[in-house]
Amino acid sequence: MKKVNIRQSIAQDHDRTEYITREAFWDVYKPGCDEHLILHNLRNSRAYIKEFDLVAVYRNEICGHIICTKAMVTDAQMNEHVVLCAGPLSVSPEFQNEGIGSKLIIRAITEAKRLNYPGMIVFGNPEYYHRFGFKNAAEYGITTKDDQNFEPFMALELKNNGLKDVKGKFYEAEAFSVGDDDLAEFEKKFPFKEKHRLPTQLWQG
Repeated sequence: MKKVNIRQSIAQDHDRTEYITREAFWDVYKPGCDEHLILHNLRNSRAYIKEFDLVAVYRNEICGHIICTKAMVTDAQMNEHVVLCAGPLSVSPEFQNEGIGSKLIIRAITEAKRLNYPGMIVFGNPEYYHRFGFKNAAEYGITTKDDQNFEPFMALELKNNGLKDVKGKFYEAEAFSVGDDDLAEFEKKFPFKEKHRLPTQLWQG
C-alpha cells in the first residue's frame, strides 16, 4: 500500500483533480462522464466547503481527490436539515486498489465529525461504502428528492443519533445537474477521449 499524504486542495490543484476525476469516471456509468464538470461547478457553488476539498498526494503527485458539499434534507413541514453530500471521489487509474480512496473517505468523515455535521449522504457502490458505515438511506427515513430509495443511495450518521430527527427528501447542490452543451464546452479543456457504450454501465447516455 502506497503511503500518501492527505491535505486540503488549493487553487493550483483544481485542473489536476478535474483531470483525475475525468480519468477515473470515464465510461464507468455511461459513455464518457460528467463528474469532472460537476466537480468544477461544485467549487463555484454556494454548496462548496473548502475543508472538504481534499487531495491525496504520493511523492509530490496528486493521485486522488474527494469533495463533500453542503446539502439539505427537507421534512414534511419544510424544515431544512443541513447534511453533507460526499463525492465525486476519484483515484487515478494507475493508483487504484491501493487504499487511497479509503483514506480520502476516512479523512472526510473525520473532518465532518470534527465540524459537528449530523450525517453524510452518498450515491455509490454499496459494497464499497458499507465498509465505512454507510447504510441504505431508507433506514433513516431519507429519500431522494423524487421520493425514491435504492441501494446505492446511502447515509452515514456522523454522531450518535445524528440523523434521528433528519427525515425527508434529500436535495444535493444544483451543480450536480449539468447540460450537454455545457459538458461539450468543458470537454474542450481536455485531451480527446473516445466514449464507449459498455454492458456494465448503469445507464446509457
